[in-house]
Amino acid sequence: MYKSDRITQWVSHIFLIVLSAGSIIPFIILVASSFSSEANILKEGYSFFPNKINFDAYKYLFANSASLLRAYGITIFVTVFGTFVSLVMTSFLAYGLSRRDLPFRNLFTFLVFFTLLFNGGLVPTYLVYTQVFDIKNTIWALIVPGLLMNGFNVLLMRTFFMTSIPEPVIESARMDGAGEIKTFFSIILPLSLPILATIGLLQTILYWNDWFNGLVYITDPSLYSIQNILNRMLSDIQFLASGNLGSNASKAASTIPTTGVRMAIAVIGFLPILLAYPFFQKYLVKGIALGSVKG
Repeated sequence: MYKSDRITQWVSHIFLIVLSAGSIIPFIILVASSFSSEANILKEGYSFFPNKINFDAYKYLFANSASLLRAYGITIFVTVFGTFVSLVMTSFLAYGLSRRDLPFRNLFTFLVFFTLLFNGGLVPTYLVYTQVFDIKNTIWALIVPGLLMNGFNVLLMRTFFMTSIPEPVIESARMDGAGEIKTFFSIILPLSLPILATIGLLQTILYWNDWFNGLVYITDPSLYSIQNILNRMLSDIQFLASGNLGSNASKAASTIPTTGVRMAIAVIGFLPILLAYPFFQKYLVKGIALGSVKG
């Protein structure tokens, strides 16, 4: 290896280390702050290691553990079921659009692409889902609106099918008497694990982090997702900390570890996805590379 190549390699490594540290350090501070007392944060600021481990923030969040666990259960169900149905619908549509002999293929592709550029707006969308489909205050309100089908995912998967699935393989299956359905399940899907994992991870993150659908379509507390219930806790804390209350209520509010609770809310919200991401990371990189760069 030439000296210039070694220098380039070392510079690249140092740059990536600094970049990685810049991404990891905020998470370390976030977790450490969630275990720090309010007085310690106000006195010494944020640190990597709290002087004394304090669980007041988590005690406050889990004071009503039943509602929090129910919200976790709803979020897990919505994420798993929504991601599965989304993958089924996306793969079916993408495979159809990848077939060059599909009638009106260009028209259907244009309609999918059109959804990436324009939408009907919040008010018409709300009226359609609440008055036509009547999904307000149902579990479907957390699954269907804006998340179940994504035009970008369809086009990404279509590009993968067109560039990464050899046409002779499909033709040989047809010569052996396999129909479209059998070809799709027996050949296409087994060869498409990278893009399926990629789209699945993207959908999982969208469903897990979604709070907007719950805010717009859900008013029943028993249907709150984890993001909605944490968001409402955060709003309550901000209101209590604003001081627009009576003297007794303000005194009680002063005992709440506001900063620590905010940090704990963020930890509870992102930790499951953070733990799951390493298992899908290699498929994510490979799927995006094959699905977009080749296209």
